[in-house]
Amino acid sequence: MDKNKRRELQEEYKQIKTYMGAIQIVNKANGKIYIDSYPNLKNKWLTLQAQLDMGRFANSQLQKDWKEYGAENFTYEVLEEKEADGVTDVRWEVKQLEKRWLEKLQPYGDKGYNKPTMR
Repeated sequence: MDKNKRRELQEEYKQIKTYMGAIQIVNKANGKIYIDSYPNLKNKWLTLQAQLDMGRFANSQLQKDWKEYGAENFTYEVLEEKEADGVTDVRWEVKQLEKRWLEKLQPYGDKGYNKPTMR
């Protein structure tokens, strides 16, 4: 690839917007939800599905239900997204989004897979 084409592609890549946000995974069989947040939502569902399919997902209860009910019984939804460009502290911002959705949806116990945080 010549240098001009390479430079042009690099500039195009820099123009692609990155979105951070909060997501939920819903178990359609039992109604339980899982809330999380990520600094980059691009292809996140594909990554999460791969982790679940390989048995390597961090949340053991969701992992267990994924194996029991099958992938077809789960849906993925972006609850809120924000453009990440120009955000000074992306990790803090993402945690604030997640915290807001955890408070709103309360995905604990019989309602979800998240664990309540100690204050």
